[in-house]
Amino acid sequence: MGGESTTRTAPRGGGASRTPAGRRTGQRLSNLAVALGLVLFLGGFAWGAVVYRPYTVPTSSMAPTIGAGDRVLAQRIDGTDVRRGDVVVFKDATWANAPMVKRVVAVGGDTVACCQEGRLKVNGKAIEEPYLPAGAPAEITGFPTVTVPEGRLFLLGDERDNSVDSTAHLTDAAGGTVSRGAVDARVDAVVWPMNGMLQRPTGFETLGGLSSPGPLRTVVALVIAGAVLILGGAAYGPVAGRAARSRTEAAGGR
Repeated sequence: MGGESTTRTAPRGGGASRTPAGRRTGQRLSNLAVALGLVLFLGGFAWGAVVYRPYTVPTSSMAPTIGAGDRVLAQRIDGTDVRRGDVVVFKDATWANAPMVKRVVAVGGDTVACCQEGRLKVNGKAIEEPYLPAGAPAEITGFPTVTVPEGRLFLLGDERDNSVDSTAHLTDAAGGTVSRGAVDARVDAVVWPMNGMLQRPTGFETLGGLSSPGPLRTVVALVIAGAVLILGGAAYGPVAGRAARSRTEAAGGR
């Protein structure tokens, strides 16, 4: 019919969405959770990649602290930040043209010798080293007092009878010491197997301050929190939709 109006009646509510306000709010919160989760998750990984370097330790010279084949995370640091007791990654052409992992037992200006009742002696103090293999002495054979030059480090492996360390280089020009500048990183944790953070070298506390742990725990917390937010936010839509359908079906069955 030519005279009929073609105007259609608009839906009630002026065309506005019929999605309940509560559900729309939930969707917004879900999207916000996913977005925040992505920021935390990716930010944590990015921070970790900037601060840490992974290494595989090829030998057992640091056992039982670090075993052969273990994967570690080492914080990138400047050699000036190294303290007694730190487990460090370094490269010295005199030792080997490859990264090595050893423990710093003396720094520039210190005197170090072995042994006093089976214990290492630094600046005249016998050092407790609980990270050594149970019942093992600080060294199988003693060595005379070494004065560490300024700017250099004296390093030992934790498995003292199976470690090519400063004691194997005592006759070198540097008396077995390594420059602070040779240090690339400080080991924070063993991540495979998951042995966790290294124990604090408390035996050196009486000689001066120890290094503070790196931000690894914070990095891991950010990554986990991000993953939880992403999964929780992504799961909201299907869960809410299923709940809404269940309510609709329950109402229709009355």
